[in-house]
Amino acid sequence: MFGLLKAMWIKSEANNGDAATDFFKTVSIDKDVKSAELQITAHGVFEAFINSKRVSNDVLLPGWTSFNTRLRYITYDVTDMLRSGNNYLKIGVGKGWFFHNVDCWGTDLLKHDESALLCALVITYTDGTTDEILTNRSWKTAKSNVIYNNLYNGETVDLRLKGMKKSPAVEFSFMKNQIIPFEGVPIREQERLRGVELIVTPKGEKVIDFGQEITGYVEFTAKAAKNRKIIIKHFEVLDKEGNVYTENLRSAKATYTVISNGRRFTVKPSYTFYGFRYIQVIGLSAVKPEDFTAIVVHSEMKRTGYFSCSNELLNKFAQNVVWGQKGNFLDLPTDCPQRDERLGWTGDAAMFSRTAAINFDVRDFFDKWLNDLEADQLADGSVPHVVPYCNVYWSGPDGYNAAAWSDVAVIAPWEMYVAYGDKKILADHYKAMKKWVGYMIAECEKNGGGAIKHPWTDGGYGDWLSLEDLDKEESFGLTDTGLVSTAFFINGVRTLMKVNRILGYKDDRDYETILNDAISFFRSKYMKNGKMKQDTQTAAVLAIVFDITDKPDVTMAQLVKNVKKNARITTGFVGTTYLMYALTMAGADKLAVDLLLRTEYPSWLYPVTKGATTVWERWNGIFPDGRFANAGMNSFNHYAYGSVLSWMFRRLAGICPDEKETGYRKIVFQPAPDDRIPWVKASLDTVCGEASSYYKKTDGGWDFEFTVPKGSKASAVIFGKKYMLKKGVNKISVKV
Repeated sequence: MFGLLKAMWIKSEANNGDAATDFFKTVSIDKDVKSAELQITAHGVFEAFINSKRVSNDVLLPGWTSFNTRLRYITYDVTDMLRSGNNYLKIGVGKGWFFHNVDCWGTDLLKHDESALLCALVITYTDGTTDEILTNRSWKTAKSNVIYNNLYNGETVDLRLKGMKKSPAVEFSFMKNQIIPFEGVPIREQERLRGVELIVTPKGEKVIDFGQEITGYVEFTAKAAKNRKIIIKHFEVLDKEGNVYTENLRSAKATYTVISNGRRFTVKPSYTFYGFRYIQVIGLSAVKPEDFTAIVVHSEMKRTGYFSCSNELLNKFAQNVVWGQKGNFLDLPTDCPQRDERLGWTGDAAMFSRTAAINFDVRDFFDKWLNDLEADQLADGSVPHVVPYCNVYWSGPDGYNAAAWSDVAVIAPWEMYVAYGDKKILADHYKAMKKWVGYMIAECEKNGGGAIKHPWTDGGYGDWLSLEDLDKEESFGLTDTGLVSTAFFINGVRTLMKVNRILGYKDDRDYETILNDAISFFRSKYMKNGKMKQDTQTAAVLAIVFDITDKPDVTMAQLVKNVKKNARITTGFVGTTYLMYALTMAGADKLAVDLLLRTEYPSWLYPVTKGATTVWERWNGIFPDGRFANAGMNSFNHYAYGSVLSWMFRRLAGICPDEKETGYRKIVFQPAPDDRIPWVKASLDTVCGEASSYYKKTDGGWDFEFTVPKGSKASAVIFGKKYMLKKGVNKISVKV
């Protein structure tokens, strides 16, 4: 990094506006090279080339962090890319996430959306000498042939532009104390999907269907007359008449425009990404699906969890959850990848974190993002609604503090600890956890005049997008926001107490009394004789799962009665995450499977019957009559409701970690066989090795096969009977 700190920030003399900027440097080498590394970061996102070869497969780096205090640099080994004589560096920089109008991301010398570069090429020769080629005024700049770039609107490349006039780079003073070594995982191209079908819509639009909603971009080959514009519009769904539908993208244009030079070309975007299943092609007379490839882009994550069963709709749903995670884990856990948002919503991440750590190895991914959370956390412990924080929708304190959302400061580190079993996760993020719980305690005492009450009764998002009324498009749901905030406060205090014990930390604060006071307040305010005063599914679920009710049998019976009465799920982002666990605790696994297998609106499988390839934002994204929900908030790639997949692993398949011996060092296989699902199979690559569960129905009962990792110990509980398991494969047959 020392070379980088000696370098100067450079930019183009003229502000290139919406165009990207290319930076150039010629490096002459006349000695034998022992090693060489390129240290690089940017105010924007970059792609680097040496001698016309791409330096790395990484894309869209340095990514998005809390830019005020954290800007990552990346180090690449480029030894094998250098040659004797002249070597040509070219580094293109686009706006990236700096396009957001956040004034503090710039200065008087550098506008918030202006491209700039900081890099150092450090060469060590075999004779022991070293050269440092640093960014300074000796570099050249030129306006790129990418004449427009914007993460929401897309990109325009003018292939007619070659050999743009170069001018000396401008040095300027800009912060370096926020530069940090790269952490997290890189963003890369992961998969390639060919177009599967050409559709000509009733309106005559030429559309290619890739058969799967993804996040990424399209590469295509074509030839068109010089000056012809070829426009690619990206979108998620066709409307009920079968035409292109883009209203739910809101202001995002989501286009890729190519201005032809008259020769055959193959192109793809450099500085943006899209969320899409379909593209509309404008400007080409002949459109062939085989000429178009959708490139899947997301953070580098190893797949760890696999689920399958006898029900193909459930299998498709499980695949949709995985695709939703891939589509929204692009350097940060976004809410959606397609519209003019794509923000790191904390509530979505909190509710999905357990499932995320089953599908993929996300330890490093979350570690980076939680560091951003701590960077954006205020001195009083306040946690923003989105991380990294940017004042897109709010100003000042309005963008901070919401029950369940801000609780990600506690929930995500705990779920990562349970999944990976490393105390360092808790220690690294303890400060943010404690500050958030401390903030809630202060709010409770303020509202209670010194006594413990609820953190707040308004604001926040409640049980977001719950659907108690099938005919209404509610946002906040019916469950009292004070109830939600108090329940999550209780969970936060209890979790912090567990963390203190695990880490051996002492604290002067009497958390036990605070916890008991909060539970007493909850019971007196929101319950009566074990029943929730407000009879919503989410109200009962939180009281059960967070161990708040003093009469669990009564609360559980109330939940079961509610679910049976409605014969469907009514919960939103918050309640859905915990509903199935609450039903299991109530001894109502059959009722839980009723909900899981339901295909009518609303349900988890209803979108699958509508052709969904990812999880929807709303239960009513598309109504049974084909109408769309309000286009202002109707994403078809939102992973939050996919959180139920964790229950499918832990209860339906039965691979459940013991929270006292985390990281799956101790596993309790406790499946819930159901005649309607004759076989279930799941596997999970844990830090201790692969754990798997497979069972199938037989003429006289059920056959089970559990695989215990080498680093684990395990038992099984089947129909109430306990079995001790050995390492490796264990087979059990049960007659019923």
